[in-house]
Amino acid sequence: MMIAGIIAVCVVLAVLAFLLPRLSRHPERGTQRTLGLGSRAGSKAPGFMGRIFSKPFRSSSRAVSRSGSAGRRTRRRMPF
Repeated sequence: MMIAGIIAVCVVLAVLAFLLPRLSRHPERGTQRTLGLGSRAGSKAPGFMGRIFSKPFRSSSRAVSRSGSAGRRTRRRMPF
């Protein structure tokens, strides 16, 4: 369920970044802040389990960042 949610957020952010590049920064940062909270909470588990619990949040944050930047990059390359 979390994977589908992250995919949906990435798609929405990519479309928003393409259509409204400046206005896409705020939702992207909010999403990354939320995922950062999850990552920090997961990393409080001891040892190996802390790394296991925080990894999905770190990789999701990276995916959100990439989708937003890809939308803005595509918009910059358009001829209009």
